[in-house]
Amino acid sequence: MQLDQALEIVDIPRDDEGPVFEEPWQAQAFAITVKLNEAGQFTWSEWADIFGSEIAAATQRGDGVGNEAYYLCWLAALEKIVGQKSLLTVEQLLARKEEWRHAAAHTEHGQPIKLS
Repeated sequence: MQLDQALEIVDIPRDDEGPVFEEPWQAQAFAITVKLNEAGQFTWSEWADIFGSEIAAATQRGDGVGNEAYYLCWLAALEKIVGQKSLLTVEQLLARKEEWRHAAAHTEHGQPIKLS
């Protein structure tokens, strides 16, 4: 399955020029997902199943709509598939989340978040 077909399956927010991102982390989560697929870590069908489940769960909880809610589901699905495929250990994932949290807390508003 090609990326264009996969994007139709997951119904990513788009405009005439392609995917729409409101925040850099959204583009990063998207890019990581695409690269993991290209590396053969999972199929787009596997991704669509997990991502669809995250959207359904968020909808059932009433967790809002729009780009941010969409990409929060995207991120949750990415974390889930990384765990299911054992691409990172729980400890590695938690450590990386803490690195991001720390970097975000110590980055001036409007500046890109950089990990050391």
